[in-house]
Amino acid sequence: MEKSNEFEEHRNKLFRIISVGYLGDIPSIAYDLIGTVALILNLVAAFLSTFSDLNSLYGNVFMEIEKWTVLFFAIDYGLRLFCAKNLFPDKSEVGAVVAFLFSFAGIIDLLSFLPYYLPFFFPAGATAFRMFRVARIFRLFRINAYYDSINVINEVIRNKSQQLLSSVFIIAVMMLASSLCMYSLEHDAQPEIFANAFSGIWWAASTLLTVGYGDIYPITFLGKVFGILLAFLGVGIVAIPTGIISAGFVEQYTKLKHMGDYAKSIDMHFIKVQLDSKDKWVDKKIRELDMPHGALIALIQRRGNVIIPNGNIVLESGDKVIIGAQALKNDTPMNLKEVTLGQTHPWVNKFIRDLDISRQTQLLSIKRGSRTVVPRGGVKLKEGDTIVVISKVHLPGEDEIIV
Repeated sequence: MEKSNEFEEHRNKLFRIISVGYLGDIPSIAYDLIGTVALILNLVAAFLSTFSDLNSLYGNVFMEIEKWTVLFFAIDYGLRLFCAKNLFPDKSEVGAVVAFLFSFAGIIDLLSFLPYYLPFFFPAGATAFRMFRVARIFRLFRINAYYDSINVINEVIRNKSQQLLSSVFIIAVMMLASSLCMYSLEHDAQPEIFANAFSGIWWAASTLLTVGYGDIYPITFLGKVFGILLAFLGVGIVAIPTGIISAGFVEQYTKLKHMGDYAKSIDMHFIKVQLDSKDKWVDKKIRELDMPHGALIALIQRRGNVIIPNGNIVLESGDKVIIGAQALKNDTPMNLKEVTLGQTHPWVNKFIRDLDISRQTQLLSIKRGSRTVVPRGGVKLKEGDTIVVISKVHLPGEDEIIV
């Protein structure tokens, strides 16, 4: 059992080190810095190697940079695979590994190094494997953990996902309808250009999205009239997702501003709780929680990342939830007193019912070693007991706690 706990402790430390954005210790910051530098060097070398003059002079340098940075990506992938259980604490060891393998981050990490080594085993596919190396650039999104402004973009897209999908569906329907109409109008006049419905889709996409490549265009009178109408319609349709995203940014920044103003104008008390699989909040959306009036969830920490809460966020096991509550007006602080019974304390070896205490004193709990004892009249107090009481009078050996 001790070996198992020691193993879990070491794995937790390793997970904190490789978690992007964890600022708790120097090794984690250093690892993030090394990973960022390795990625930037890899991308710069890949970009510069496309210039024939530079490649002829520094080709060996570019190859060495790629070799060592890809090796770092492979080691990083192995470490993240090893710590998959920490990333998915509610799953089994095998389930956590499978979940990481098929996650977006896991696939990107795999494609960051695997295409480099595959040509050694399959030389015929070297060109195709090289194309997959472009996936390395997606590792840059890990830097998001350091920048709240980039996280706001993710939050806006997540909140407005349904509206954005609806607008994309409208655009897709318009493209399909327009392609069929243009094919009917132009096929006889341009059988080679508008050879099939897909040719019409290509023209509809370039027209609706206001790109206008000019490689396919109508030549008939009705085709030109329809093209003009579709061009005007495209301006309005493309503006729909733009307006949705713009409104989302305004809402998000307004919410953040109001939260800041609220915190400045009203005293707030905050506590941090960590959820486990047995908590009733796990797998529930924030809007489904039965929160007291005046209480709110201020922040959520999930696997080293900070999540701005909204009603659609589903809480998970392992989440650290920051709960805030407005301070009550004209509230009188509650003064609790903690008394640790020494050898000479007058309460030692006495039953609670026999204590000579004022009616203004009430015992709340007794901590005896690692146990908490409910204070009843038949409980006998012992040396070393720590008692929490609420009292308006002085007690021997008390330490005051203000709640």
